[in-house]
Amino acid sequence: MENLQAIIETNLEGIPLFFRGKVRDIYDLGDKLLIVATDRISAFDVVLPTPIPDKGRILTQISLFWFNYLKDIVPNHLITGDVEDFPSQFSPYKEILRDRSMLVRKARRVNIESVIRGYLAGSSWKDYQREGKVCGVDLPQGLKESDRLPQPIFTPATKAQTGNHDINITEKQLIDNEGAEVSLFLKEKSLTAYKKASDYALSKGIIIADTKFEFGILNDKIILIDEILTPDSSRFWDKESYQPGKPQLSFDKQFVRDYLESLNWDKKPPAPQLPEEIVTKTREKYQQAYQKLVKG
Repeated sequence: MENLQAIIETNLEGIPLFFRGKVRDIYDLGDKLLIVATDRISAFDVVLPTPIPDKGRILTQISLFWFNYLKDIVPNHLITGDVEDFPSQFSPYKEILRDRSMLVRKARRVNIESVIRGYLAGSSWKDYQREGKVCGVDLPQGLKESDRLPQPIFTPATKAQTGNHDINITEKQLIDNEGAEVSLFLKEKSLTAYKKASDYALSKGIIIADTKFEFGILNDKIILIDEILTPDSSRFWDKESYQPGKPQLSFDKQFVRDYLESLNWDKKPPAPQLPEEIVTKTREKYQQAYQKLVKG
């Protein structure tokens, strides 16, 4: 999978834009949506000015793989990722959309991110150092950075009213917001999907340290929506080099975050340009994740 012409933004004339996110452009087809993954990349909730060529195609192909792999656990919004099966109004845009877009059913989004953490990394490691727990979940003493947790934990989050930052909430807050039945469904299905996916990924040489799932409601049923288990929504580590007690070699955008952390940047727009070397290495990491998970 290689196409060095980066797609930063799409504008499909005559087709209503539903939403332009940090990475994806979403078009409104009434009871359906077309989700187009561009090559934009964000870090610290800021879209960077430098795209990563092929990133959108890789994210889409990984999502398509996982939607199919996990459909026995929870249904999802996917109709097709094949441009030849898209409605005729997209015919003029086939080459732009090919491999980087999904036709999906439109669902009412559940305003919760179902975060599953299997290892101690990132903000969870900082929380554990400070409090001995993660998002209110008590953990054993003496754990090291990147340690595998005794069992994966469910740590829901919601969006702030202003901005894009996620806010961790407790399970009680989740139940208060969404009700006990929906909350239990989100927790159980997320943990089950994570277990099946992480077992598969381990067999391919990748540790899924953590990930987030998003859900919607369609015809009174809860389904998986958005992207799923990609290097943008997950931490992917190299199984061969894994060693607790330090940060890990990753196949995700942590590489970009680490570069940005080395700069004197306040993590507010405008973001700095990425050097060519960082772009190339980031692209290689996304491609490695794709090759290992989907093609390996």
